[in-house]
Amino acid sequence: MRDKVSFSTKWALGLTGLIVFFGGWEAAVRTGLLPSGMVPAPSSLGPAWLDEVRGGFWQQAILDSLHHYLLGLLIGSVLGAGLGILCGMVAVVDGLLEGIVRLLRPVPGLAWVPFAILWFGLNTSGATFVIAISVFWINFYAAHSAVRGVDPELYELAAAFGHGSFFGRLFKVVLPAASPGLMSGLRTGLGQGWMSVVAAELFGVPGIGARMMQASSLLATDVVVVYMLTMALLYAVTDFLFGFVRTRVLRWQP
Repeated sequence: MRDKVSFSTKWALGLTGLIVFFGGWEAAVRTGLLPSGMVPAPSSLGPAWLDEVRGGFWQQAILDSLHHYLLGLLIGSVLGAGLGILCGMVAVVDGLLEGIVRLLRPVPGLAWVPFAILWFGLNTSGATFVIAISVFWINFYAAHSAVRGVDPELYELAAAFGHGSFFGRLFKVVLPAASPGLMSGLRTGLGQGWMSVVAAELFGVPGIGARMMQASSLLATDVVVVYMLTMALLYAVTDFLFGFVRTRVLRWQP
């Protein structure tokens, strides 16, 4: 049986772990265990961040990445969840698309970068496309599994009360019953979207990933780490906000 800890204790343990991690990292760089030219010391990250802020690069990179991240997240989530729900509800559609899904699902989002350049050019649309593809499959499978897991007796009950049509089953049975699974897919997609941002910006689209590539070409490893931590912070913020939304949406659950 797993031991239970209070929220304050868990928070304190997490903070302690971070202090130990950054402290050990700093000591390793200062003692020469890690080469300072290849791995920046944590103490150098603050000045590097301030330089980026003063130059306006940090703020602009965040705005640029947020633009195609949010757009790609919206498109990929809506299309993925929508198609997943449809396949889960309609066996004929599920059968027709099964082969296509099995063919395209293993293809990683990074593999679509050449087509993004070819179809959209070096602009935000191409980055949005790559992010949308990465988020699409997570939401598709989450929605598909959630719908297939709905108790069949609920459909019979809905039909008995006059909700046997497609949209009746959708709004009275599927969406309420599958909402926890749908929300889990959306939450996982949030993280996948941020992981796809760097890949989506590798070909020169302005944003956090592009700024990281510019810094790495100049061996400015402290700037690279600054943007790595920036991305982690942005994910933490979006995950926290989504957790709040999820709690509100699923407040009917016991």
